[in-house]
Amino acid sequence: MRIIGIDTATTTASVALVDNGLVVSEKISPGGAAANNGHRPNGKSNHAETILPLLQSLLESTGLSLQDINGLAFSIGPGSFTGLRIGLSTVKGLVYGSRLSVVGVSTLLAQAARVTHYNGLICALLDARKNEVYAALFEKEGDALHRLSQDSVTSAAGIIEIIRPLANDAPCLMVGDGASVHKQWLLQQFGGGALFQTGDFSLSAAAAIARLSEHRFRSNDVDNLGSLTPVYLRRSEAELKRAGCL
Repeated sequence: MRIIGIDTATTTASVALVDNGLVVSEKISPGGAAANNGHRPNGKSNHAETILPLLQSLLESTGLSLQDINGLAFSIGPGSFTGLRIGLSTVKGLVYGSRLSVVGVSTLLAQAARVTHYNGLICALLDARKNEVYAALFEKEGDALHRLSQDSVTSAAGIIEIIRPLANDAPCLMVGDGASVHKQWLLQQFGGGALFQTGDFSLSAAAAIARLSEHRFRSNDVDNLGSLTPVYLRRSEAELKRAGCL
């Protein structure tokens, strides 16, 4: 089964082709290596301009077309509001008039699934700005990744409330750009119990998304693209201003 994964929810856009669980090819937006390791790249990445060329490069490098693909999986959120909208509109454009099925995958779950060669607790953290993070806690055992908490948006201090009741003082690997932004604070709170990814991740976010979606495609547990909406977890600044909250 050939699945293309697409991620535009984070600072680095990526696409990947996975065939029966094996990563065939990955393409990451230029300058994205730093962000892939949980750090923000210099400048703003324009996913609207990069995602389709990345996809075209992926197909050309593998000698395939969309007709050879069984499904499209993409990051449904949480993450960058603009990035999520770009991802969904891109997928809708690709799927329109085709036979392709679609699956939306949690961005936080995908961040945790990028980790290999590690067993234990993983806290996926994405910087939500305004001293907030998108966060979720998972436990990895071999190839299995178990969700321990739902995706949420919280203050930096709220990370403690997510991890400590479930961790029982066990060490926890912090991943995602939110882990980098709040690294010093996390070290102060958890000491040696806070672990951090060193070196590049083994998988791009897009590859993790594609692999995570395979069981859903095989069981025909796919999403209705017409009713699919991004998972924002909080209102945008524009919505807050209209509601008089800002």
